[in-house]
Amino acid sequence: MTLVLGLVLLLGAVAVLGRGLVRDATPTGLARSLATLEQRSPRGSQELVEEPEEPFADRVLAPLQARALQVGKRLTGADKAERIRHKLDLAGSPLDWSVDRVVGLKVLAAVMLPVVGVAYGVMVGASLLTLLLIAAGAGAVGFFAPDLYLYQRAYERSEAIRRTLADSVDLLTISVEAGLGFDAALQQVARKTDGPLADEFSRVLREIQLGKGRADSLKALSERSNVPDLKSFVGAMVQADAFGISIAQVLRVQTSEIRVKRRQYAEAKAQQVPVKIMVPLVICILPCLMAVIMGPAVISMLKAF
Repeated sequence: MTLVLGLVLLLGAVAVLGRGLVRDATPTGLARSLATLEQRSPRGSQELVEEPEEPFADRVLAPLQARALQVGKRLTGADKAERIRHKLDLAGSPLDWSVDRVVGLKVLAAVMLPVVGVAYGVMVGASLLTLLLIAAGAGAVGFFAPDLYLYQRAYERSEAIRRTLADSVDLLTISVEAGLGFDAALQQVARKTDGPLADEFSRVLREIQLGKGRADSLKALSERSNVPDLKSFVGAMVQADAFGISIAQVLRVQTSEIRVKRRQYAEAKAQQVPVKIMVPLVICILPCLMAVIMGPAVISMLKAF
């Protein structure tokens, strides 16, 4: 029963924290007024006069998040916002995530998780030292959990970019050699492929259309990713654009290099398999084999002696 109560408290805290990051999807303002007018019921005029009730996120979570943001800005340094913004760029800028939301969530999680942990410890009758350790551990986990989540998202996004980079550059090379310009070929790649790399190419094209230079847009692309192959590709494209080198020739060379690097990366991962499989082999498989092989012998020895 205590375990169930602890899980309920933990899930409630996670739900409240997650609700603070997701915007309310309930139509407000003009959308609510239009929806009321479309109903064309006698009750519609009364609904226009009545003041709509504010959602739970605006009444409770928004003030808590605002205070947590103030505390978080005092605890974190001046350069912390830039580092969080860089982590968000590496993670692909998840929906409804911003620097202020991340800072507020870190403070809220660092406060709510220790409360949940201490409440569960009191229910199971833990000692004072145990409660202090639970509070400290839960506070640390809550404070660094958003950073770990962004790190995992950035890692998954980098792996997705690394897997699709070679094929995207191949398509870009074919498009340029077919007679398209670099921007048109980039648009073709963004249209025919999907994934984080296609989204980044689309963002580069939008920045170019808004008046930003091609070199600056490509450099911003390399800063939003930590994939070495992509950084090398962007550097080659920027140099080719600056010195007037044939883009088709540079793309052909980059395609072959990216293919070689991807094969080397796959070979390196394959060589790591025997080392990684050693731990589950020793911990999980060998004890079972020893029990199956030596078990009957041990039973016979016990019966004999």
